[in-house]
Amino acid sequence: MNISKTNAEVFGQPSRSQEWAKQAALVIGASLFVALCARISVPLPFTPVPLTLQNFGVLAVGLTLGSRRGFAALLLYLAEGASGLPVFSMGGGIAYFFGATGGFLLTYPLVAFVAGWLYENTSQRFVAAAWASLVAELVLFAGGLSWLAVYTHSISLAFLYGLYWFVFAEVIKIMMAAAVGAGWGKHQSSEFEK
Repeated sequence: MNISKTNAEVFGQPSRSQEWAKQAALVIGASLFVALCARISVPLPFTPVPLTLQNFGVLAVGLTLGSRRGFAALLLYLAEGASGLPVFSMGGGIAYFFGATGGFLLTYPLVAFVAGWLYENTSQRFVAAAWASLVAELVLFAGGLSWLAVYTHSISLAFLYGLYWFVFAEVIKIMMAAAVGAGWGKHQSSEFEK
């Protein structure tokens, strides 16, 4: 008797409900991953925007889960935060959407979608993941800085508070997310070849 049979061979193909449950678990898990990344936070005394790993989490989710599931995971993340769960860097609640980081938070689903969509339509290598992450970060900062300019009533203050201090850290986050995305893509490819 061959013991090395796969689950699909033994039990047949997964049912629609099993597949739906798997996809839901991935989306929920991804939203919790971003929440954990948000908890790794360093408040900076010269800006109301903290330095966190949140952006890395958003990029990694988009690259690994793809555009649709990444978008869904970040919508769920925002719903968790809006409901008061402490998933943001300094807590939770709808008031965070109206604070200094509101533009960044509200842009997260789009950022995950863009990173996932661009990466899905490439060879899924490190350079492609880094490119997708860079474009997604541009979307993130366009949304975040636009809101910060409204919040502070100043474009120059928005750039001072929300961009200059973060450029170096964002480059590192892009590289980390690209490594995760490329590693995940390679793992997924090898799974399909089995």
